[in-house]
Amino acid sequence: MLNDKSILITGGTGSFGKDFTKAILNKYNPKKIIIFSRDEFKQDLFKKELSVMFPNKIQKMRFFIGDVRDKERLYRAFDGVDYIIHAAAMKQVPTCEYNPFEAIKTNIHGAQNVIDAAIDKGVKKVVALSTDKAVNPINLYGGTKLVSDKLFISANAYAADKGTVFSVVRYGNVAGSRGSVIPFFKGLIDQGCTQLPITDFNMTRFWISLKEAVELVLKALDESKGGETYISKIPSFKVVDLAKAMLPECKCREVGIREGEKLNEVMVTKDDSRSTYEYEEHYIIYPNFEWWNKEKFFTLGGKYIKDGFEYNSGNNTQWLSIEDIKSEIDKL
Repeated sequence: MLNDKSILITGGTGSFGKDFTKAILNKYNPKKIIIFSRDEFKQDLFKKELSVMFPNKIQKMRFFIGDVRDKERLYRAFDGVDYIIHAAAMKQVPTCEYNPFEAIKTNIHGAQNVIDAAIDKGVKKVVALSTDKAVNPINLYGGTKLVSDKLFISANAYAADKGTVFSVVRYGNVAGSRGSVIPFFKGLIDQGCTQLPITDFNMTRFWISLKEAVELVLKALDESKGGETYISKIPSFKVVDLAKAMLPECKCREVGIREGEKLNEVMVTKDDSRSTYEYEEHYIIYPNFEWWNKEKFFTLGGKYIKDGFEYNSGNNTQWLSIEDIKSEIDKL
């Protein structure tokens, strides 16, 4: 699928971008991979890392300094690109709350810039990364990602006969990724803490690894026809069980839910269930627009979800035990 193709990743030096790049270099023989991001230091570190891991393929790498807010730079970077993974975003909830205008510029205006440049440059497919926080958002980050998702879905209508296909992949916090709870707990444990803070003893989350996130994006690149939102079927876990898995003798202390934080993650709402189909390893939410029709855009093999279904980490049918969590952490 990606052999002899040009792939660009916005926010390519983040946790996902780095793992996705390595996966492509392992599985395919691309024409080139473009890392598009703002931080020259992270790009330099990543380039050195890839030079050691893939000495025979490092010549396929391109490193573009740029910001998705800068449409002119995107037009230059997208020239000759076949596939784009849009991973660039301001993601830290407190940072977005304190800097709302900056979050809007990156997460919303940046999304529109990516869409415009992709259509005008004849990019074949664009897959945008989303988050559970875009579902019934209660913080600014979630609000901006909700708008971003809708922009990418509706972009299929704007692409018209230009042929660019846009889809969205939605998942929650990736296990072990930068800024997530596992490295936070690990830092406290390394400092000798015997207590770990839990915002709420009833809090649950979905568990998805970077490998699984990469595989879902590859599926979207391969199968998408326009307008889909892909969601993996993954297990849930209790955050208090995660703490016990990482520090068996720990005493957990409840510190209260932070502003903008949810008790459970929701990937598919009851309202979305009317447009959701279940596949063997994932769900797809299809859009409900005049331009979308089942004959042209539907992926065969799906089973219609009953009205009122909600994919919620708190009512999931798959759960990780403490021992399961230990095993999964060992894989990270």
